[in-house]
Amino acid sequence: MIMKLLPTLTFVAALGSGVVAGVFFAFSSFVMPGLARMPAAGGIAAMNSINVTAVTPIFMTALFGTGLICLALAVGAILGWNQPGSLWLLAGAPIYLVGNLIVTMIFNVPLNNALAAVDPASANGAAVWTTYLRDWVMWNHVRTITAIAALGCFIMAWR
Repeated sequence: MIMKLLPTLTFVAALGSGVVAGVFFAFSSFVMPGLARMPAAGGIAAMNSINVTAVTPIFMTALFGTGLICLALAVGAILGWNQPGSLWLLAGAPIYLVGNLIVTMIFNVPLNNALAAVDPASANGAAVWTTYLRDWVMWNHVRTITAIAALGCFIMAWR
């Protein structure tokens, strides 16, 4: 059954990876640099607001739904190892899972939680903001690159 679904799942994983890559690319290329230009209190308030509004069904479906599809693709690639594209699926799935879900949960979410816990107007808030910008953006670059790499793998598996 899963073997018959692999082409469709691969296509959906490519779309999901592309959407996620686009969101993360936007943050890396202009959202975070724009917020970094603001005074710390304003940047913190804006980012905290973004972090609350980012947890929407549509974005969570794109991020975590793509992850679920990647799990199915990895299983399908192993079960159909001799099928064309299996190696690309087995490369793309863990790249997405580690680079997007694991990095998000281990690095970006804790940084978001730490930012939400500070007083934006305090000296500590400004220090946390400076560290946050450096670390969060670095991990977001990882998420962007790995989502693009997974997308590339899924495209190669599809052809």
